[in-house]
Amino acid sequence: MKKFLKYILIAAVASTYGQELNLPTWTQYLADNEFVISPTYAGIGDNLRVRINGLTQWVGIKDAPDNQSFYIDARISNRSGVGISAYNDKNGNTLQKGAKFSFAHHIVLHYYTKQFLSFGLSYNINSFKIDINNFQPTPEMPILDPAVTDDRAINNHNFDLGFLYRYKDFFFSFNANNILPKDIDNFNGLEPNVLSNYQVYTGLVMRDVQNKNIEYEPSVFFQLLGSDGRSATDVNFKYRKYTRGDDYYWVGLSYRFLNDQFFKPLNVGPMAGIMKSKMYFAYSYQITTNDLIGYNSGTHMITIGLDFLQGISDCPCTKSKINKF
Repeated sequence: MKKFLKYILIAAVASTYGQELNLPTWTQYLADNEFVISPTYAGIGDNLRVRINGLTQWVGIKDAPDNQSFYIDARISNRSGVGISAYNDKNGNTLQKGAKFSFAHHIVLHYYTKQFLSFGLSYNINSFKIDINNFQPTPEMPILDPAVTDDRAINNHNFDLGFLYRYKDFFFSFNANNILPKDIDNFNGLEPNVLSNYQVYTGLVMRDVQNKNIEYEPSVFFQLLGSDGRSATDVNFKYRKYTRGDDYYWVGLSYRFLNDQFFKPLNVGPMAGIMKSKMYFAYSYQITTNDLIGYNSGTHMITIGLDFLQGISDCPCTKSKINKF
């Protein structure tokens, strides 16, 4: 029992810091919604795209992290796009809510070789607090600290910057999240003030030679925390098949590991999704491979969405990677 409580404590502390550093990134971006990780994807694809995501981590463990998020992005001209994302994240007695307002501009580097470059900027506002309503006296502490009289809430304003390069079916994006330090006065300096989070997402869409309705998409997602230098990598693979028109379905697999522990994955799991008449649904399951595996049934994520008001842009720089040229 002591060993189990030790793992819970370590995992909770790690998740709390990760929660404040940035919206937790699992495999939401693989649900054909790269706007999750970078503002540079705003306006790429259909004219208006909506995604709603729900994630429950470590199902079976009390007060495990739980997250809901909403994304919408749209093209506002042939070469520009805007987007808004909002989220609610709960981890035990820590609560965080926030929103991002994004703008992206896409340019053509070379029309005939299909080389495009995109730049993105997001303004972020986050509200982080500790919920004291669940604090109860214990035999070890029969009287609660009288100094704890509020929710210790604090708001933080920040920015993300990113760029995206595409060459035919290859893509490479870099994003710097939370580039400004955080005001920590209300926490007496106990929390990290460096919130920077650097992310690289790259991959290739390969079309089957014999069946052009089939695509293979290997990709890699790398994350580096500026506060302490921790980093992790996702190695992903997706199989996509078009059925009729723009309808398709896909299946995939994701493997996440700390970069100094390649053979000790943090999470491994399958995922699948379908687009039908502009309605979208995806499901992802992540198996926790550390010692907590005996106490939970994994992490479950559902994404639902809708693409509508579709308008074909005159500029190929706003074409989605999953739209056939």
